[in-house]
Amino acid sequence: MRRFLGSGVFILIILLLDWYVFQAVRLVTQGISPKWRTIIYFVYWGITAVMVTVFLLGSFIHISDWPKQVRTYVLATLLGLFIAKFIAAIFFLVDDLRRLLYWGGGTVYYKYIADEHFDSGSISRSAFMSWLGIGIGTTLFGTLLFGYGNKYNYQVRKVKLHFPQLPESFRGLKIIQLSDIHAGSLTDIKGVDQGINMVNQLKPDLILFTGDLVNDRAVEMDLLKQSFARLSAPMGVFSILGNHDYGDYYPWPNLEMKAANLERLKEIQKEMGWRLLLNEHIILEKDGDKLALLGVENWGAKANFKRYGKLAEAYAGCEHIPFKILMSHDPSHWDAEVKNYSDIHLTLSGHTHGMQFGLEIPGFKWSPVQYVYRQWAGKYEEGVQKLYVNRGFGFLGYPGRVGILPEITYIELV
Repeated sequence: MRRFLGSGVFILIILLLDWYVFQAVRLVTQGISPKWRTIIYFVYWGITAVMVTVFLLGSFIHISDWPKQVRTYVLATLLGLFIAKFIAAIFFLVDDLRRLLYWGGGTVYYKYIADEHFDSGSISRSAFMSWLGIGIGTTLFGTLLFGYGNKYNYQVRKVKLHFPQLPESFRGLKIIQLSDIHAGSLTDIKGVDQGINMVNQLKPDLILFTGDLVNDRAVEMDLLKQSFARLSAPMGVFSILGNHDYGDYYPWPNLEMKAANLERLKEIQKEMGWRLLLNEHIILEKDGDKLALLGVENWGAKANFKRYGKLAEAYAGCEHIPFKILMSHDPSHWDAEVKNYSDIHLTLSGHTHGMQFGLEIPGFKWSPVQYVYRQWAGKYEEGVQKLYVNRGFGFLGYPGRVGILPEITYIELV
């Protein structure tokens, strides 16, 4: 019932938004033939009908149970269209507020907008704002469609991290960090294999996976287990759990099935040759020197995420090890708790995906996710401690990447 009511509210929002945007569509299509206007209107409301139908189905069939291709592309395309319309509607609303003030007869405001036309007199400001809103919305939607082609466009990001405290035997240690595979979203096994080949060709000493192997269910790994089992490194492949790995977002019939799913996910990682760290640490040794690798279960500072991680438990027993690396899925853990442990020198996280949307150029990076997470992509440091946030190997929800590409992190400790 709750899911049905939620879908009903969203459908109402869709209809109200589409009606509002349609007023601008009517305005900008006034000059074309009645035949083409009819076609445009039919397509416009036809897409709305499809969107409403999809969300009605979502009231009865959980999204995770939909055919993968439908879930990956149809739903994402419709959501992208909704976002584009919402952005366009902002421009229409600004113009409607302007006209409301104008019609209200405010004398001060009138001095600024007394002329309802541009100097050319050829286009009203209302028509201009309508075209501007539709143009920006269409551009955004086109960008999201273009991003579909980037979801397996893996980028190797090479990072050198200097630590004075690093034992000499570990200088030059090569680490590959992967994060956020989200197996339930991946449909192109060849594309995934290409990414795995890239990892193995880098010949790392150590491979660390920082959580979210699946979207919800262990069964998502059935077609991909063989591929990820090919990951290998002399010092091993280690992993932790992310917030999606617990199955918290899936409507399990009972708690026993949910618990069994988590146990199966743990078994799969063992079958792949991965060592899953559950609030514990392991000591790595090389030429008499030691390094502690800690792994905690998911722990996030945001109230909407359950906290399974127990850093104190993972830390206990390795206090005497001079250099420590922590794997913690959610980067908000670093500010909230990890920095209290001054001898955890390097923390590796994921979780944000860089929102799979943003802009990165030399010296500048931006994504909407930065307004939620202070550390969201790349390297951060404070004092002797460093944090690296991986942008994610897979994707979730939106089946693509715009500006923020899937990442294989190659870290060299120096």
